[in-house]
Amino acid sequence: MNHLNRQKLAQLVASERDRYDADHPSSKALHASANHLFARVPMTWMNKWPGGFPLGFATAHGALITDLDGNELIDFALGDTGAMAGHSPRPLVEAMQRRIGVEGGVTTMLPNEDAEWVAAEMARRFGLPQWSFSLSATDANRWLLRLVRLVTNRPKILVFSYSYHGSVDETFVVVDGQGRPTSRPGNVGPAVDPTTTTRVVEFNDLAALERELAFGDVAAVLTEPALTNIGIVMAQPGFLEGVRALCDETGTLLILDETHTFSAGPGGATRRFNLRPDAITIGKSLGGGVPCGAYGLSRELAERVLDAVSKGADIEDVGGIGGTLAGNAMSFAAMRAVLGRVLTDDAFGPMELLATAFAEGVQRSIDARGLPWSISQLGARCEYRFANPAPTNGGDSLRSADPLLEDYLHLHCVNRGVLLTPFHNMALMCPATTRDHVARHQEVFDDALDALFA
Repeated sequence: MNHLNRQKLAQLVASERDRYDADHPSSKALHASANHLFARVPMTWMNKWPGGFPLGFATAHGALITDLDGNELIDFALGDTGAMAGHSPRPLVEAMQRRIGVEGGVTTMLPNEDAEWVAAEMARRFGLPQWSFSLSATDANRWLLRLVRLVTNRPKILVFSYSYHGSVDETFVVVDGQGRPTSRPGNVGPAVDPTTTTRVVEFNDLAALERELAFGDVAAVLTEPALTNIGIVMAQPGFLEGVRALCDETGTLLILDETHTFSAGPGGATRRFNLRPDAITIGKSLGGGVPCGAYGLSRELAERVLDAVSKGADIEDVGGIGGTLAGNAMSFAAMRAVLGRVLTDDAFGPMELLATAFAEGVQRSIDARGLPWSISQLGARCEYRFANPAPTNGGDSLRSADPLLEDYLHLHCVNRGVLLTPFHNMALMCPATTRDHVARHQEVFDDALDALFA
């Protein structure tokens, strides 16, 4: 088995950073001159790049990005899933031009025909009959948590350690090394200690879930069908069915966050694995990058909410459900174009085949060198893991990370025209991704391993 030479790894990272610096002078200058942008970027996550500054981009079409220095990159990051439809697909461009230019009206606080079309399509895909819309999955999660606490009259929620549900205060809670709940490291200025609002257990641990739900104070379990933001962590056989059964036994609602697991197919993991949630949240990819999010409700849950409204609950004004720009006409036009003409049922099969080719190639390279690594796949999404077998919960996934090794692989790839997501080792296929793109990644990945283990 190959052993990682940490000194050599550090030297390679330094060399790749020098190359990144030399190859991207315009991006470096853009970052240096951004004196009026807090942290020198439009949104602080954009600083999470191992080269010391983010790439500035000039154009993005399909699966390709061209940066400010004219370097073309195959984009497997795809806006950390937000551009899963590919960059500016023609149906989206046409829909935006029609909505803004021909028909007019970006936001009016009035419904139009697109809204019911999108809701009906979401119902067809995910199996829940009632839908409402937001500008992000964070909003969808935040608003839905209010509704489930309303109808259950229970104060707490439960999440799995190192799951991710956007910037929702209640969800930044993890299990520490002694098995105790604690605020997630780095949690910035929480309004309250999240351990007072939230119960937390490790993913794939039904015994711990049963113990925590037995207290009877949990309104809903909020979970991804597979953890994604800590690296892909798949549910073990029977786990998600066990979660549903425990929720049923304790009168707890079950919310599935499909924001990243939409990669599993046209109806996400819900449809692929025949899951039975009471509610679903999703965002990012529905509108091809145009801000949007959604939450779906079972008929029973929708009726419970409306019953509470009939008794005085306010979901139209001061109740904290919704926002002025939610459900705007531009977002609906985008979602109708993407769901109707880009991320169709037929699009997911070829995307998954490419992801399988990606994963199989990486695994062959890992095996050929005897590395204790693996690669996980969820539909059209893949991720390198520096553990074998792959981790089965969030805590183990965190401990398997190797930040310097991640920096090396990311820098080596981007310096050779391949872009992985900077937050972790994720690669996502879009309808415009090709076999040649996957082959180029494989070539670059092998070159990185050869340099590291020569």
